[in-house]
Amino acid sequence: MSYAVKEIFLTLQGEGMQAGRRAVFLRFSGCNLWTGREEDRAEARCRFCDTDFVGMNGVNGGRYEADALAAKVAELWGEAPRPLVVMTGGEPLLQVDAPLIAALRARGFELAVETNGTIAAPPGIDWICVSPKAGNEVVQRRGNELKLVWPQQGIDPAELLGWDFDHFLIQPMDGADAATARAAAIDYVLADPRWRLSIQTHKLLGLP
Repeated sequence: MSYAVKEIFLTLQGEGMQAGRRAVFLRFSGCNLWTGREEDRAEARCRFCDTDFVGMNGVNGGRYEADALAAKVAELWGEAPRPLVVMTGGEPLLQVDAPLIAALRARGFELAVETNGTIAAPPGIDWICVSPKAGNEVVQRRGNELKLVWPQQGIDPAELLGWDFDHFLIQPMDGADAATARAAAIDYVLADPRWRLSIQTHKLLGLP
């Protein structure tokens, strides 16, 4: 299988419980909730996405076989210890499979994935972050962190606390009403300490 990749780059994880950690981001093209084209946003199953995952024209983008893709990720990481790759999208679980997992593990990588949870994660992933989107069936209801973009009509955060995650995070929705969303997320966490606030620190720092 060849993998359609939007971009691959070395950065710091900007969100969630691993914020600030050095990581290679492997962003796959495509998503099952939106085409990524603005003209289709109104009909999308997720209408607030802030990520460009269309095509393969980003830095190091293109089509790769499993071993070549793992080699590129390793090249970007370099010789530093504790290698971490964050597989994201779009929806990475449309493409992530056993051969790619094996190729990355063979190069010593810890594997993290950021998914909308509508596709079950294959075995071999070390850190699973699920970000549910209202109106879509989530089948991946266990993992390391659940990251709820807030506010979202159609989702009751209290119901999500019954899922099997180590950490529950609320992250303000970016966009035109970012200040209002930030205030709403802060208020929610202050009212219910079972949740923790997640901030997109990479945007504050000007990182990709």
